[in-house]
Amino acid sequence: MLLRTVPSCELSGLSGLRASRRRNRRPKKKLINSADSCVDEALCGLVRASGGLSLLKGHRVVLRSDLDNLRGKVALLSGGGSGHEPAHGGYLGAGMLSAAVAGGVFASPPPASILAAILSLHNAGASGVLLIVKNYTGDRLNFGLAAEQAHNHGVAVDMVIVAEDCAFDQPSKAGRRGLCGTIFIHKLAGALAEEGCSLDQIVSKVTEILKGIGTLGVSLSPCSVPGCLPSFDLPPGDMELGLGIHGEPGIKRSKVASADEVVKTMIDHMTNPDSQSHLLLKSGDTVVVCVNNLGALSCLEMAVVTRAAIICLESRGVVVARVMSGSFMTSLEMAGVSLTLMRANQETLRLFDAKTSAPAWPNLSSVCVSGRCYITNPQAMSSRPQDDTHSEGPLSPVMRKALERVCSTLLEKQEELNSLDRAAGDGDCGNTHSQAARAIQEWLQDHVVPGCPGKLLLVLAGLVQEKMGGSSGALYSLFLTAAAGHVTEGRSNATAWASAVHAGTQAMRRYGGADPGDRTMLDALCPAVEELMKLSTAPPGGQLAVLQTAVQKAASGAESTRDLTAKAGRASYIAAERINLPDPGAVAVATILRAVLESLEGQK
Repeated sequence: MLLRTVPSCELSGLSGLRASRRRNRRPKKKLINSADSCVDEALCGLVRASGGLSLLKGHRVVLRSDLDNLRGKVALLSGGGSGHEPAHGGYLGAGMLSAAVAGGVFASPPPASILAAILSLHNAGASGVLLIVKNYTGDRLNFGLAAEQAHNHGVAVDMVIVAEDCAFDQPSKAGRRGLCGTIFIHKLAGALAEEGCSLDQIVSKVTEILKGIGTLGVSLSPCSVPGCLPSFDLPPGDMELGLGIHGEPGIKRSKVASADEVVKTMIDHMTNPDSQSHLLLKSGDTVVVCVNNLGALSCLEMAVVTRAAIICLESRGVVVARVMSGSFMTSLEMAGVSLTLMRANQETLRLFDAKTSAPAWPNLSSVCVSGRCYITNPQAMSSRPQDDTHSEGPLSPVMRKALERVCSTLLEKQEELNSLDRAAGDGDCGNTHSQAARAIQEWLQDHVVPGCPGKLLLVLAGLVQEKMGGSSGALYSLFLTAAAGHVTEGRSNATAWASAVHAGTQAMRRYGGADPGDRTMLDALCPAVEELMKLSTAPPGGQLAVLQTAVQKAASGAESTRDLTAKAGRASYIAAERINLPDPGAVAVATILRAVLESLEGQK
């Protein structure tokens, strides 16, 4: 056990030792109105957002708003300190809790409020009231006192203590702590109550089920009660195994390891037969797993841990029947996770799968996790255009030379484009264009250029999509793919090419969201395309002149981007006064068009 002092659920204040260690630290910022009002305001927010809940006036008690439906059934009441949301108010509803009573943050609720909740349920016609209590001294005392007082009011009341913590090899006299396994009892007892089971029957069944539940937590950071300093110190890069949900000491500190290693360590400890707190688990057993976010882990981290838990258990021959992953019993903003395992048979799974209207209970599938085929094979796709075998045509030599000229020019311009991009982006514009150029050069070495221009455009679209990457690769691929359908082997005249470049440009604008004037490659491309549209009406001898003018307009458009404010792309996030060079994408487009022109002029 770690030797550090931590305030228990029902105690406030800090030890002199702890206070001295934190003399120069400040409480963490929290998005609340005040430390004094945050619990009441949080309960109000929960109830206002949930149509099936209501507040008991004068108490921090949340009730089901359909108490009439409890008549003749056992009502379930749970609760404890606040700061563990969505526990316990989020688990109210048909098939789960009937009421929940909240204390201050990490503080047990007062007996008067617990008794008020019991009497409200009794007066609604409940045949009995079951108190589900986590094993903390303050909770046991206050719920126990309220239970005795309720007996004096003629209420049939009983109490189940949840104590499923697997941290300590030799628990103290206080016993094992109550952790996230509590919500399993909420669910199973709620299903039994909904079916009309008696109070004694419910107590007997959940008491037996409790023997097969175990929980262990690990944390990467402390938490802090609103207005107070963090509950303990944990150096950066360290983690603590086996701590409680109020920051009580765990059993071991170590350096943060990988998710797979941490999960294996947790399950090894939970199932170690040498520990008095271990969960008996053997190959062939079936379990329900809860991967519980203690407050501040990202959804991505939670999914990684969930995967690790499933794989680790299955590697031991354990059948994972159900998995719930998310925030179920938190510890304010603690960055950590707890694993709860519950041995389950068909009856337990039936109760677990029973419907509930509780807002915080997840919408789980009733399909067994283990043994389910979870990989879907993609449908067979046709070969990539760049892998197809093509036949040459009259235009093949012309298009090959144009491509070769474009590629060599882009490679020559690599550092120039990178330099322009460093002023407004990540400095890789030249690199990405060079990657595309090299990919095209490699393809040209091993393939004939198809006689159909549209097929060549599709080949180029595939190459830049795969090899160029980034937004530039997507934009060029869009342009080429949209243009491809407008030029075929039988339709490759000037009018067809004008239609093709127009279609490609429109696709870039539609999906990229940019327009001329936004300081992008479109500022070079659009003026050129506007000029190229004149190819459809130009006389046979005037087509090269149209192309020459288009190249000049592309160059002028690229140069004009010096004075434009970026409205799209990475440059849009940078102050305009810091950008006084042409847009590298626009310069690249103008470079490509000039290379095509020079190639055609050389072949006259």
